[in-house]
Amino acid sequence: MYGLPESPTMSAELAHIDYRTTPEYYFDTEQVTDPLVLALLSCCPTVFGLKKAVADLLAGRLNITLPESAGTIEPGATVRGHVVVAAGAVIAEGAFVTGPVLVCPGAVIEAGARVRDNTVIGPDCRIGFGAEVTRSLLLGGAFMKHTSFVGDSVLGLGVNIGAFVSTTGLRCTSGPVTEPATEEVNAHLDGHRIATGQTKFGAVIGDGVIIPAGTVLQPATLIGAHTVLYPKTQVGGFFPAGSQGR
Repeated sequence: MYGLPESPTMSAELAHIDYRTTPEYYFDTEQVTDPLVLALLSCCPTVFGLKKAVADLLAGRLNITLPESAGTIEPGATVRGHVVVAAGAVIAEGAFVTGPVLVCPGAVIEAGARVRDNTVIGPDCRIGFGAEVTRSLLLGGAFMKHTSFVGDSVLGLGVNIGAFVSTTGLRCTSGPVTEPATEEVNAHLDGHRIATGQTKFGAVIGDGVIIPAGTVLQPATLIGAHTVLYPKTQVGGFFPAGSQGR
């Protein structure tokens, strides 16, 4: 196993002053329609706090009332644990959902999809056959229609995940992989390592980004809104909003 060269580490307290670490850099909050999703974005100075905020919301630690579970769970769907299906949302026959999970209005978890622990599926998202989501926040209108994996991540409005795309959230630069993970994952900006405060952190994908089929996103990948990514097997690091990644 090859080790990566060490570089200066920027504390989380210092990182929050960089606009490129804020939710507003990646997501147009004025276009977010769900009040709970907007509340999550509002309570986090940086994107690195969103995963914990989701867990706190679903555990009732934010003093925010979750909607009534008035959506549709079709016969043949497997639903376990605390799963809130808001009015207008659907968990289809053959889907598998393990809570705590919130499925927002208009979202559909289709047959063969897998959604689990500490996840918020935002309005009008489509999670299709073979797609798996865990410990993540999807703001709204995201499409994962094919076999793919998103974990420990945040997806902006209208993000499209191609077939066989995977995020990776675990640092494995030395020794055997252990569970639970013990090494903190760091993001990288301008040659500095930014502490995420987490041992698993996948990707932040800004509004309107399309991830090409077959792409693997390395831990703590940050992709600004409306970035164009060209097909490439491995993608990592920081991509400024509106840029082109080759």
